[in-house]
Amino acid sequence: MTELSAIAEVQAALDRGQHDEVLRRTGAMLAERPGDDAAHELRARALLALGRLDDAEREVADAVRLDPDEVRYRELLAQVFAARGAHRDAADEFGILARSDPHQAGWTVAEAHERLGAAQPELGVEAARRAVRLDPTDFAGQLALARGLVRLGDPTGALEAAARATALRPADPRAREVLADGQWLAGEGGAALAGFAVLAGELRGPERSRVTRKARALYAQRAGRIGRLLAAQPTLFAFVLRRGWLAGP
Repeated sequence: MTELSAIAEVQAALDRGQHDEVLRRTGAMLAERPGDDAAHELRARALLALGRLDDAEREVADAVRLDPDEVRYRELLAQVFAARGAHRDAADEFGILARSDPHQAGWTVAEAHERLGAAQPELGVEAARRAVRLDPTDFAGQLALARGLVRLGDPTGALEAAARATALRPADPRAREVLADGQWLAGEGGAALAGFAVLAGELRGPERSRVTRKARALYAQRAGRIGRLLAAQPTLFAFVLRRGWLAGP
């Protein structure tokens, strides 16, 4: 079997989700050819899928070391950083990729999201603006821009970007949530709470809880004494919110 056909078979196993098989076969490959960057890449992808992030980072770092110019390896390294929560490192890697090919909006959007995760909203907004200049219909770019502008406290810009994201995907709860965030920032409390109420009715599990907690925290900031008493009772607040009974403070 040639080296290329062996790699193709391992890739097929990866595509089938046979991650242990990928690790077994690539381990044998590397025992024979320690400098096989493609084997390191496949191992890294399998380990990432298994949630073994430290091991995945070591493998992809070896692939990058062996072939620093292979874009696929650097993108995988950025994805591993993101999965580990190393958002600044992920943003730096996506930024390098974006600068190497400014027309690849996906890398620019990924950089923007990771900058926000790294508490770098100014840099996130810069990256998101680059992405939407490349493609104004890029939903992910508009969403990242809206989120960044909310973080920066820019109600006008946030509402504009959120409106564009919502127009692109009216049913997407992420767009409607950032629209509600922008409305709250702009002083449109009633509209924002109505948006959170719809989301709280639609979402389930942790996402419903997260949105409800956000609405409760925001409401408590501006509510009067009675409103603060309501916000202090999470179960009652959640019930009232989903019924749409809250007026904007």
